[in-house]
Amino acid sequence: MVTVAVRRVNLDRSKESLLDYIDPKKYFLLPNTAGCYTADEAIRAARLGREVGLSDWVKLEVIGDQATLYPDVQATLEATRVLVSEGFTVLPYTSDDIVFAKRLIDAGAAAVMPLGAPIGSGMGIQNQAHIRILREMISGVPLIVDAGVGTSSDAAIAMELGADAVLMNTGIANAQDPVLMAEAMQHGVIAGRQAYLAGRMPKKLYATASSPLEGVVR
Repeated sequence: MVTVAVRRVNLDRSKESLLDYIDPKKYFLLPNTAGCYTADEAIRAARLGREVGLSDWVKLEVIGDQATLYPDVQATLEATRVLVSEGFTVLPYTSDDIVFAKRLIDAGAAAVMPLGAPIGSGMGIQNQAHIRILREMISGVPLIVDAGVGTSSDAAIAMELGADAVLMNTGIANAQDPVLMAEAMQHGVIAGRQAYLAGRMPKKLYATASSPLEGVVR
């Protein structure tokens, strides 16, 4: 899946565009509303993406603060309701607030996509407890960590916490070797998911012998 910003990509196929380099038969195109600061702007961008034939899926972003790029949760909820009523499959970028996540699901969101850290920061998962709580309390829709992943260990942690997927861009694009980092991210996602499914051992304060004497016949 490749997400493209409707407001930042040339949609006129008569001119050179990022879309010329993405094979829609190989990759699912997910329009996003990056750069929108109101519900109305985001709704218009989603409609435009569908009108030009990109998709009736949309990664919904409504930014509330320019410095931190944190989401405007109320505007996101408003836009989600409108777009769902118009037949869109809505994947909203949101905070890691469990109460608000439930409201998005009630509004018809097809996934919950909390930030791990501010967009483009590369700081990794800053509030692991909230991601774990979201995983435990959300069912029926995917949980996708959106924003903040800087390296493969961040991706692994996100998946170990129970995320169904990780959306990433800057961590790969700004790496010294983007192709190698993309491969590392793939391995991190796979390892983290397998670790989550396997179930980690419990943490303990004191040591336990790895070769115990219990059960040994003398």
